Amino acid sequence: MTLVLAVLIGLVVSSAWADVNSGPTVGETPPALKVLALTGDEEYQELDFRDERKEKPTVYVFVRADRFDRPMARFLKTLDEKVKAVSDEADVIAVWRTEDAQKTREYLPRAKKSLQFRNTTLAYFPAGSPGPNDWAITGEAFLTAVVVHQGKVAASLGYVSVNETDVPKVEEALKKAVGK
Repeated sequence: MTLVLAVLIGLVVSSAWADVNSGPTVGETPPALKVLALTGDEEYQELDFRDERKEKPTVYVFVRADRFDRPMARFLKTLDEKVKAVSDEADVIAVWRTEDAQKTREYLPRAKKSLQFRNTTLAYFPAGSPGPNDWAITGEAFLTAVVVHQGKVAASLGYVSVNETDVPKVEEALKKAVGK
């Protein structure tokens, strides 16, 4: 009986940390992504990154601000370091899903400086909504990575728990999208 109970508890715990379905459907054109960039070349500009990035390989990362932690920061840092090895044109656009605009405006520039991102732009939705509704990002996902190339979704990966060991899966999706 004890063994059965231990197995059941293990299954419940492991399923709680499993990947979740989040993000737009593979093969679709991603919806508009109007956000306020707080770092990068577009700092303090409100723009549509889907239109800005057009055909270029891009990993859009949607972060639930209330669940951001050190393992997630390590994921972003490692992803930032890996994208240019896949393609010189690849970049990461990390979008904070939050309703606290002021806190986010103060935090993201400090986070960029601390994590020393080179290929990642940090942004959020200026309207204060956790959005984006059109991107099919589920609230269950603490982080969703969406790989886009040539204007099409190549992969959507939702995570309840994420760290740097999850980067190879995103990196492989990016490689496949660009034909490497």
